[in-house]
This record gives sequence, C-alpha cells and structure tokens, in this order.
Amino acid sequence: MYRVGLTGGIGSGKSTVARILETLGIPVYYADDAAKQIMNTDLGLRKEIQAHFGDAAYADGQLDRKYLAGIVFNDPEKLSLLNSLIHPVTIRHSEHWFRRQSAPYAVREAALLFESGASENLDFIIGVYAPKQLRLQRVIKRDGLSTDEIQKRMSRQINEEMKMKLCDAVIRNDEQQLVIPQVMELHERLLKNAGEVRNQK
Repeated sequence: MYRVGLTGGIGSGKSTVARILETLGIPVYYADDAAKQIMNTDLGLRKEIQAHFGDAAYADGQLDRKYLAGIVFNDPEKLSLLNSLIHPVTIRHSEHWFRRQSAPYAVREAALLFESGASENLDFIIGVYAPKQLRLQRVIKRDGLSTDEIQKRMSRQINEEMKMKLCDAVIRNDEQQLVIPQVMELHERLLKNAGEVRNQK
C-alpha cells in the first residue's frame, strides 16, 4: 500500500483536498476525527487522560472536549503531554487502517503530521498552503473562534512555510489558483508512483 500524508495549517483547506480525493475513489483517514473517537473508546487512553487531566475530562462517559481544550490551549506543556498520549495510539490505529485498504494509494489527513512523528511511516506527503490572513478568515467564519484563539492554535504548529518545505508536493489553496486541477494532476502522479512501487515488489 502506497501511503500518502496530507497536511497543512488550520484553515488551509486540507479537508477540501481530502474530499476531492475521496470522490476519486481514494480512501482518507482523518486523524483528528479518529483521535476524538479513540479518546472515547480506548480504555487505556481514557485512564491516562483522566490521570493527567482529572475525572472532569469525561462527562457522561464522553470526552469533554471544551474542558480539555480550555486546559491544553492555554498551557503548551499540557498540550504536549496530551499529544504524547494520543499520537502513538492514533498512529497505530492508522497503520491497521492502511493495511485494510485496497485502492492504489490511501491518505492520512492530519494537521500535526510532522509534529506527531506520523510522517515517518509515509511514502509521500502533500502540503496544502494558504496565506495566514486567509486561513484566519476561514476559521473565524467556520468555527466562530476569536482571532486570538486561532493564533494561539496556529502557534502550536510548525511554521507554515517550513512545513511546506518538508512536503513532497504543495497544493495552493489561496483563491488565486483552482484547487481541483492541482489535485487531479497530483492524483495522476500518485497513481504512477503507487504503480511503480507495486511493480518493484
């Protein structure tokens, strides 16, 4: 299985690119959604979270995301601790998911692809880029967060320009270039790469 990563900062448009790929028949693993589910279903992880963040981290058997966000987004050390608990479990979960896929290639979509160490298990990484101001506008409109809250979250991620340099290909979602043609071109390239890898085996 040819494993592809898809990353970009908050508001860059990763999900838009992921949905285009899904319409082309490519399976996508959404790491953020998976992490939310795993934090509720993995009993070992639940115990760890409660041990470090208190029993109030869960309400009525479900993760209290607002409570947890209030702690971690105001304390870099607590955020780092939470990520160190979640990332290894999510990476293992995605590895099992990759093994079950039968498409020419499959995609792991994650904002913290490099920060979590998940990039090490991938064959090719796509970055989705948009200027900071545009990303801010999108997230304010989408999530109703304040500029201050969004910038706080942005500061927890690798610098966007640096992140794009670490990627094998970059899709520009800056409202200056059409996204679909860029994705289609990249899709053809990935099908070719996947085919070459299969032929080498």
